[in-house]
Amino acid sequence: MFIRPVSFDHPDAVKLNDLVQAEYDLRYGDGGDITPLDPAMFAPPTGLYLIAYDERDRPVATGGWRTQNAGDEGYADGDAELKRMFVVEEVRGRGLARRVLSQLEDDARAAGRTRMVLETGTKQPEAIGLYTSSGYEPCAKFGLYRDYPDSRCYAKPL
Repeated sequence: MFIRPVSFDHPDAVKLNDLVQAEYDLRYGDGGDITPLDPAMFAPPTGLYLIAYDERDRPVATGGWRTQNAGDEGYADGDAELKRMFVVEEVRGRGLARRVLSQLEDDARAAGRTRMVLETGTKQPEAIGLYTSSGYEPCAKFGLYRDYPDSRCYAKPL
């Protein structure tokens, strides 16, 4: 497996984003995540988007971070927001999400971000397990889903 940076609108990123949206719809039944995202949000040095590829060069995992700062949605200055963490079902349980997460944290730290934040939901226990075992702790809610009862927000100092 190898991990490489790509743009958020790269064909492999689009393919994996479609899969993650389908998974959100399956788990929550609401059509997927409606957070507005633009490829420019993930462009270095104010963000990064990664895809993990298997030995046959198939995209199998993804994740990104984007810069956030204090404002009406509850972010703090210096935040890096984790987005679109996903691993295709066939390769789950092999540590790929943890590898992608680590690289995203390292990159956000190098870009001067001071805290990584993320929003997930109660119907994603695997994600919650990954984040809490990686040092993330519950924090005040932020972002588009901050008023949703199933939403859970986590943060980790970088």
